[in-house]
Amino acid sequence: MRLLLAEDERDLSGTIKRLLEHMGYDVDCAYDGEEAITYAATYTYDGIILDVMMPKKDGFAVVKELRQKGSNVPVLMLTARSAIDDKVLGLENGADDYLTKPFVVKEFLARVKALVRRRGEYTEGLRLGNMTLDEGTYELSTEKGKVRLTNKEFRLMEYLIRNKDILLSTEKIMENVWDYDTETEINVVWVYISSLRKKMDKIGTEYCIKVMRGVGYGMEKRC
Repeated sequence: MRLLLAEDERDLSGTIKRLLEHMGYDVDCAYDGEEAITYAATYTYDGIILDVMMPKKDGFAVVKELRQKGSNVPVLMLTARSAIDDKVLGLENGADDYLTKPFVVKEFLARVKALVRRRGEYTEGLRLGNMTLDEGTYELSTEKGKVRLTNKEFRLMEYLIRNKDILLSTEKIMENVWDYDTETEINVVWVYISSLRKKMDKIGTEYCIKVMRGVGYGMEKRC
């Protein structure tokens, strides 16, 4: 799962990032409020960990703007401010949870785990048409059967489903599934697309992956 960590204290940000990566999460870091909004608008996240006291825009303003733009990504706010009014303000602006610094690592990880569970589509799996993508088992299923996906196939399918109404360029997919600074050859996207299409055909999905050469990929209902 992919998380955005917005924390302006770089040493603390690095520590939290390493902790989360050790637990298996992919983590992007932003160091001010405007950068956090840019990241959230550009990439797909399962959760956002947002510090309140940041330069340019504070965490309250960031979460409020995200909600106004229609984002439903769960947000955990971190702050040294423990006043009840501050907590209420964060929740009223759209945060899902609130944790005061300094925090106990065990509690922080439990909060993050609970946060990503709130990603509503995963309550019964992420769905499109007659297919369901199960985050717990990495299986793609229909009423006709199910297939197991590799980690990268899962992330790619998840990204395509979440952006089902958008034609995604190869570069955009590389940034979100293989990470922006990857050294992987760009033609690897086609390799994984081809594999997913075969697995989707095998279980009779109502949607297929549309390919437009030189433009990109997207989800399309079969005729």
